[in-house]
Amino acid sequence: MNSPLIQLLVLAAIAVFLILRLKNVLGTREGFEQPPAPRPAAPRSTRPDLEVIEGGPDLDITDHVDEDSDAAKALAAMKRAEPSFHVADFLAGARGAYEMIVMGYEQGNLAEIQPFLSEDIYESFVDGVAAREDQGLTIEAEFMGVRELKLVDATFDEDTREGELTIRFVAELTSAVRDQGGDIIEGSLSEVKRQKDTWSFARTMGADDPNWLLVSTDA
Repeated sequence: MNSPLIQLLVLAAIAVFLILRLKNVLGTREGFEQPPAPRPAAPRSTRPDLEVIEGGPDLDITDHVDEDSDAAKALAAMKRAEPSFHVADFLAGARGAYEMIVMGYEQGNLAEIQPFLSEDIYESFVDGVAAREDQGLTIEAEFMGVRELKLVDATFDEDTREGELTIRFVAELTSAVRDQGGDIIEGSLSEVKRQKDTWSFARTMGADDPNWLLVSTDA
């Protein structure tokens, strides 16, 4: 076998070797391959509470009252008068205020809760505590918690900018009345009772004072 032929076979063998190596590294393609298709977008949720729909209902309102109710319209007006107002935040504050006011009255510590009471409510509380003291009675109570809370009504006066919200509370507590000798004459310290109250809170929307005042305490 002459030298040129040997050189040709060697070059052919090298070419085949390189082709096989490239196929192992880069893989192969068969036919016409389109570029990878873009990944489909995740389907949008159909639940209204998981997406914001422009021009849709305000969930901060409709989560608590019917969308087309007078209460919903009043809440919307309050938000226009004070954009930082949120119903959910108010209800969270009302839960804490309820416990504080109930226990303040039960224990006779009216000075601590006076900033959260209207003048009429404060005077009625003063009369109630004074009547107990005149009889030598004291109340021992423990608040267990608010079990239910519901916004039942809302009103807004466009002229005075006063908003009023009415809340239904269902709470559990123990309460006992002791006489001058310390004997329990009413209630129990071991029996949990359920207490239901409907309270109304009012405030001038947009005012510097952030406190809502208790203006009504219908049971």
